[in-house]
Amino acid sequence: MAVKEPKKVKIKLFKDSTNYKDDVFVSVNGESFQIQRGVEVEVPEYVAEVLANSEAQDNKTAARIEEIVSKSEEKDKAL
Repeated sequence: MAVKEPKKVKIKLFKDSTNYKDDVFVSVNGESFQIQRGVEVEVPEYVAEVLANSEAQDNKTAARIEEIVSKSEEKDKAL
């Protein structure tokens, strides 16, 4: 029986000259990918999903940090 190839999608990861300049490493079930930033590449759909989930979690973390800092600043002002 032939192994079915996963669906591929095109992605382009953000690139700048400071924090987001290096390639991104993704490993899913022992299969590894090194994805270049700033270039449109084709990856299996499940790799794009892993990257999307990672970005969503980063956004939630940043929002939570902002909330905690804001509450801390409010407490400091009340003192």
